[in-house]
Amino acid sequence: MADAHLADRPKARSVRPLAALWPYLRPYRLVLLAALVALLLASGAMLALPLALKGLIDKGMAAGNAATINSYFIAFLGVAVLFGGFAALRFYMVTWLGERVVADIREAVYRKVVRMDPQFFEVTRTGEVLSRLTTDTTLVQSIAGSGLSIALRSTINLLGSLVLLAITNFKLLLLILIAMPVTIVPLIVLGRRLRHLSRHSQDRIADTSGLAGETLNAIQTVQAFTLEDLHSQRYADAVEASFDIAVARTKVRAWLTAIATVLVFGAITLVLWFGAHQVLAGQMTGGELGQFLLLAVYAGTAAASLSEMWSEVQRAAGAMERLVELQQSEPAITAPPQPQSLPPLRPGEPAGHIQFEQLRFRYPSRPDSAALEDFTLDIQPGETVAFVGPSGAGKTTTFQLLLRFYDLEQGRILIDGVDVTQAAPQEIRRRIGLVPQETVLFGASARENIRYGRPEATDAEIEQAARAAAADDFIRRLPEGYDTFLGERGARLSGGQRQRIAIARAILKNPPILLLDEATSALDAESERAVQSALETLMAARTTIIIAHRLATVLKADRIIVMDHGRIVATGRHDELIATNPLYAHLAALQFTDLAAPPAANAGS
Repeated sequence: MADAHLADRPKARSVRPLAALWPYLRPYRLVLLAALVALLLASGAMLALPLALKGLIDKGMAAGNAATINSYFIAFLGVAVLFGGFAALRFYMVTWLGERVVADIREAVYRKVVRMDPQFFEVTRTGEVLSRLTTDTTLVQSIAGSGLSIALRSTINLLGSLVLLAITNFKLLLLILIAMPVTIVPLIVLGRRLRHLSRHSQDRIADTSGLAGETLNAIQTVQAFTLEDLHSQRYADAVEASFDIAVARTKVRAWLTAIATVLVFGAITLVLWFGAHQVLAGQMTGGELGQFLLLAVYAGTAAASLSEMWSEVQRAAGAMERLVELQQSEPAITAPPQPQSLPPLRPGEPAGHIQFEQLRFRYPSRPDSAALEDFTLDIQPGETVAFVGPSGAGKTTTFQLLLRFYDLEQGRILIDGVDVTQAAPQEIRRRIGLVPQETVLFGASARENIRYGRPEATDAEIEQAARAAAADDFIRRLPEGYDTFLGERGARLSGGQRQRIAIARAILKNPPILLLDEATSALDAESERAVQSALETLMAARTTIIIAHRLATVLKADRIIVMDHGRIVATGRHDELIATNPLYAHLAALQFTDLAAPPAANAGS
């Protein structure tokens, strides 16, 4: 299913979306020009073959001289060699051009997608985006490279053949021109139907990609609930829907090809029948008829090729339309025209002053309920603050707003005196280190996963960060140590190991602001003690906000902020809140007392 942002855009009714290819072709216009020159030379050589054939029949054969015949055959062969050479050169350059252009399009679209905000991904399926990056760009590649060459070659051959046909015998050409509308109109009608079906086919392919991606990313959940058959059936239904559309498209394309072939060559047969009678009447020579025959074949082949390419052009236009829609999507979160810079970080000077001023916020997907309401809080540089409260209280929302993944409905957030909406989002995020509850690792080595914290870091700095996060020992025990591939989403590691990699990443980044979202939730008792010590070192002299249910972390916080329904209901230290706030006392009884029930999992708020 196409996402809401993209689906409600008007659909193009022509091949005009292909005009969007020009910015990608323009940097390689010299290659394009060289390909066009090679194309013109190849087409010129091919159009010269009928002229050589006419001379061979009318002069060589008529003269009955072997030497004359040999010279014409040599000329015929020479023209063929030129045609082959220029055709090969043209093929190489246009194929290179197609590959280069589609690579640039994929890079540009991906660069745009990774900068989109969470609102975009709330309504956009990952499989839809992947389909556009793969299937749609492949369709565009076919027209930007060899397809464009075939279309231009066929056009040149058709026009050149028509000109030479007019010179050879104008009466026969008139018959061809009369037959052309009868041939073209059905092709245009079927071409429009084919384009409509092609777009639906591409959408159904995106559906299958989306379903497969969702299932494979949650394969353990699927298997734990024994939902393999259910998801297999859903995928099969999506595949069958895609197959049905593909069959319908193939039928239309088959009819298009059949009708084009019959109409084009039927018209040629009629014209040649008339020409044969002109030869019998002495109104044209045998060589002229042979020349006309070969030119007519060229014209018919070129017309049939253009009709076939029209369907490819229609599909590529539909694909380019989808890519343009994706590329023209703009993130809701952008930097202002003249972003304000954050104060420079200087050793020994305090940094990380955070001010939440009367925040009011609703998620775009949940506009009826406020995630934060009249939320005001001042966090001093170097202070450690813990957010506690039931699920849905708004704790994680404060993290997302601080990272400026969303914009506020009311109020403002300041970092070191700068309103986050007046600064570039990237600069804000460079000042913040995040250790999420659910660690995300990439399909790379342990070293590269830690290096994400600071891409320019040295290997020694990476290993130092791993030691600080109590990750060095288990990383060195991996088959290839720090260079071990961790699998997709870190599948080769346990939950606790993945979390320690994430902590090492934050340590390596060394930001003035640290956000810990249940950062030790997946660790065993021994690992937690080691990581807690590392976190205490990391938290020293930097502003830290913690979402935590663990007693040790909360007890050492400078302040505990109790939240409920998006509001701050109490502030204080552990002992004060136990005595003065019933909600905190209840949460402490459930989550913060060593003798109580095991800590409840943080459901994410």
